[in-house]
Amino acid sequence: MKRNLILAAIVVLFLASASYSQIRPAERTEDTQAESPIPENLPETIETEYQGGIFGFSDKEKGILKFDMTNERLIFADEAGKERFSIPFEAIKVVYPSQQKVRSGTGRAVGAIPLPGASIAGMFMKKKKNYLVIQYEDQEVDVEGAANFLVDTADILTGAIHAIGQNAEMSRRGDSYIRKQTP
Repeated sequence: MKRNLILAAIVVLFLASASYSQIRPAERTEDTQAESPIPENLPETIETEYQGGIFGFSDKEKGILKFDMTNERLIFADEAGKERFSIPFEAIKVVYPSQQKVRSGTGRAVGAIPLPGASIAGMFMKKKKNYLVIQYEDQEVDVEGAANFLVDTADILTGAIHAIGQNAEMSRRGDSYIRKQTP
């Protein structure tokens, strides 16, 4: 009986102290440029692997993103240099990075070994995949889409986002670029 009374008193004191804690308001900085610096040497071409998202182009393929400043558009060309599709700068609404952790090839191979615990060890072997995501508006059919490109490293991804955002004259928000709507 005495033990239950002491336990109840401890629970009441714990709950009383938990209810006394106050939530602090989030600090908001007005200067979003201070979050991450813009790389000095922005790339003129970006080696990527197209993953999908453009209407009419569903196959994955390796290629290069190039800037056509004369016609104000972003071009995706295949490995042979042939233009596959383009996105006008004014159609781009948002450009942002996305990372996904996936099980590496080694992790899949280790997980398939018929030993106890091998599958658990294989689950911890992961690698990061860096994606460049471009949300755009297709004026021909009046729909919006999101094109996904796989990029090798996070540094190339950061440079690509800044290059696209600055060439398309978009506003920076954190680690992405957005096109503000005009009323």
